[in-house]
Amino acid sequence: MADGSVKTVWAMFATREAADRAVEYLVQQCAIARADIFVQAGDADNTAGTAPSGGDARRDDVRLDAPLHGEIKVSADVVNEQVIKAEQAFREAGAHNVMAR
Repeated sequence: MADGSVKTVWAMFATREAADRAVEYLVQQCAIARADIFVQAGDADNTAGTAPSGGDARRDDVRLDAPLHGEIKVSADVVNEQVIKAEQAFREAGAHNVMAR
């Protein structure tokens, strides 16, 4: 996907759970190939997000060893016709700072 009909859409997530949900939305609702979706730390530090979620969040307390060092960035390479739908999927999953280029 290297021609002008493709854009990269990305967003930031506070939790790994929300980032994973976004990936599922992109695959299932937008029919974007999993190979065109990328998940990475929002900065140089390894992170599971900025807030506990999933296995890091217990009902009675919060794990103190979860690497909560920053946000998680999810990006996807999509054709121009999918940009709006992908941005909507990101927002439905709890993203902020949704952008496309």
